[in-house]
Amino acid sequence: RHAPAMVRLAFLLTRDAAFAEDVVQDAFVRVTGRFGHLRSMDTFDAYLRRTVVNLCLSHRRHAKVERAYLLRAGAESLRGEVAGVHPPDLETRDEVMTALASLPDRQRAVVVLRFYEDLSEQQVADAIGSSVVAARSLLFRAMTTLRGQLGIPDTPLAQEDPR
Repeated sequence: RHAPAMVRLAFLLTRDAAFAEDVVQDAFVRVTGRFGHLRSMDTFDAYLRRTVVNLCLSHRRHAKVERAYLLRAGAESLRGEVAGVHPPDLETRDEVMTALASLPDRQRAVVVLRFYEDLSEQQVADAIGSSVVAARSLLFRAMTTLRGQLGIPDTPLAQEDPR
């Protein structure tokens, strides 16, 4: 019952459908091996989500090292996209997905967890292994970047007239 949501989460973090399924399968294997360490079965969702996020971020770090090596070796950079997997042909969605993909890994993870998974700030912080303040800061920077890339003006706080 948890697999479809976790595959969607992994896809949004990696943009690779086949790899997203592999990550989720690996996450289930890891979590299953740690059942004895769970304090309560109520924490299973959060533990599984954090495992998926950590595996995706770890993969991204390793992929960056591989790309840097290939570039130094004179090879052409690989994008890692699966042929035939395309988001729906909606202009706005494509723009958002492109802008989201351009964010640094942790910022993208925070945006996906907060808005796609609809997690609270505390749950987002737990999932990425940081404090709430750090997660909030990552989210603020990510949203500022996304607004700039999508041409959405920042809405200044309403200032009250002192009179």
